Amino acid sequence: MGRPTKENSLTPEDVVEAAIACLDQEGEAALGVNRVARALGIKPPAIYKHLDGNPGLQRAVALHIWRDYLTLCQQHIAPLSDPKQLLQVGAQTTRSFAHAYPARFRVMSHYQMRPTDPEEAEIIQASLHFFQAALQLYDLSETALIDVMRLVNAALYGFIIKEQSDLMTLDRSTDASFEVMLEALLVAIDYIRSR
Repeated sequence: MGRPTKENSLTPEDVVEAAIACLDQEGEAALGVNRVARALGIKPPAIYKHLDGNPGLQRAVALHIWRDYLTLCQQHIAPLSDPKQLLQVGAQTTRSFAHAYPARFRVMSHYQMRPTDPEEAEIIQASLHFFQAALQLYDLSETALIDVMRLVNAALYGFIIKEQSDLMTLDRSTDASFEVMLEALLVAIDYIRSR
């Protein structure tokens, strides 16, 4: 028996890793079956054995990025216990991730997670638990926790997206504004906690 062909030895993880490499090098436009197949030196139909075309590829990449991002955040906040420090470190980790991997951040933040999909629901729950642990919000109801998560995500992602798009043109340090925003978020979280 001869050696298996590249197409036959390919795994879904190989496809996702190649897609992320293309994404890092060329941006979101490279996140397609044809481009990834070229990077792997295979024909596009070989990818369809593992993923359901472009939507399946984009989903797999987004979920992979989300898992990596949550693991990174967890590593950075693990040694901390002060809620203010936890928010600051978690937010700075998110911003640093977005600066280091702008295309990954855009793919991750624009992917709509569906609570009805078991794999995506797992990531949603991991995010909720991360927020709960990171901000020590164990006393919040589930609806209040969702409100906090939406507030923090909207503030962080909105800030980062505006920053990455070079839309912060006023003469003020974005680092200083980011710190002020984090202080304001702590006040807002206390308000939600007290309701």
